[in-house]
Amino acid sequence: MTDPLCIPLCPRPVHGSIRPPGSKSITNRAMVCASLARGTSLLSGVLDSQDTRVMAEGLAALGISIVPNWQGRTIRIEGCGGAIPAGNASIDCAASGTTIRFLSAVCALGHGMYRLDGTPRMRKRPIGDLLEALRGLGVDAVAESPGDCPPVVVRSQGLAGGHTTVRGNTSSQFASGLAMIAPCTPLGMMLEFEGRLVSLPYLEITRQVMASFGAQCESTVASRWQIAPSGYAAADYTIEPDASAASYFFATAAITGGSVRVDGLSRQSMQGDIGFCDCLEKMGCTVQWDNSAASQSITVSGRAQRGIDIDMNAISDTVPTLAVVALFADGPTTIRNVAHIRDKETDRISDLACELRKLGADIGEHADGLTIRPPLHPTTLKAATLATYDDHRMAMSLSLAGLRVPGVGILDPACVGKTFPDYWQQLATLAKLDTDSWPIAFQPLTQTLIRSDP
Repeated sequence: MTDPLCIPLCPRPVHGSIRPPGSKSITNRAMVCASLARGTSLLSGVLDSQDTRVMAEGLAALGISIVPNWQGRTIRIEGCGGAIPAGNASIDCAASGTTIRFLSAVCALGHGMYRLDGTPRMRKRPIGDLLEALRGLGVDAVAESPGDCPPVVVRSQGLAGGHTTVRGNTSSQFASGLAMIAPCTPLGMMLEFEGRLVSLPYLEITRQVMASFGAQCESTVASRWQIAPSGYAAADYTIEPDASAASYFFATAAITGGSVRVDGLSRQSMQGDIGFCDCLEKMGCTVQWDNSAASQSITVSGRAQRGIDIDMNAISDTVPTLAVVALFADGPTTIRNVAHIRDKETDRISDLACELRKLGADIGEHADGLTIRPPLHPTTLKAATLATYDDHRMAMSLSLAGLRVPGVGILDPACVGKTFPDYWQQLATLAKLDTDSWPIAFQPLTQTLIRSDP
């Protein structure tokens, strides 16, 4: 689709409920642990997206028996017991950062040569910190592009384990990848974190998923994990809804002054991105948490009125969403300590600033974040066609501006398929948008079915 997808105005506050698809972060971690386990696992509630399909295909390339039922949201995996079946493999990781980082570590358990590559943007995303840690464990792991960027070549004769150090100021996924292979090594692993880890809650997701498959990470100090050589045991495992995806729907309430309930998430969620709701509460929204086992949900109500000054290091995937919410607040919002998001699918600081300026906002760009200075009245925000840089989170976040600003168009709307293929349909259904002008592929299923009737 070359024409922009025009976002219809939402003439009234959004009221409704929604259950987002399964968490990408949990789905991909569960696939790795189940693939390394002894026995057969059944994963339920899995996310069907480009990133999860790429992970499944990558594991299959390593010889893992993995049978997805994407329509049924299940994956059956016959684990390899920590012994990688394939002696050689070429893995296309596309644009999936979790796949190339996790599977570069997994390949270190094998005996042979493995090459992992991806999109042109992937060849600009540094992976040297992970490869340096693998080399510290005796693995021949190199990056072939300048700046220690993919393609990655791993030559290994198995991995004994031991002690290694990993820098975590670029991505917590490096530490997660190392942690997930540690139980499958004869010696286990002492994993030491150097410097401040970014997106720390994602390491907690890793720890909890590993524990569900029988492995344990002991932490005597915050900067060190001791992981025993226990291996993994197969498990039937259910994946909770994606908290990052939920942020877009919480934001619809905050932007329009409505009320949106997201089912399947609670304060007990293992995903740190539920902290996005705390940001909205600081901005003036009301947040209601239902933490009961029978009916977990989070409800956000009311408009985000106040600008805030916020450190979003732990919930950096939601930075673009909060930045768009901030366009409609009564005062500036400053987002800090997220320099690492410059190395995401796109530079989510510089490119986000560029697109928000097109809408007429005054944006200050900092080395580690942004300041969003909204106009005195949102009606002075202006129509714009917004680029998405083949970045799913840019597309979904920027689309929310169109709920209140007439004439907002989103280029390359299909890029949301990386993590949320049904996003446009779900947004339109929740906000009751008039999508008559949309191509059928982006319209809500109910409207498509109605139009197919004679």
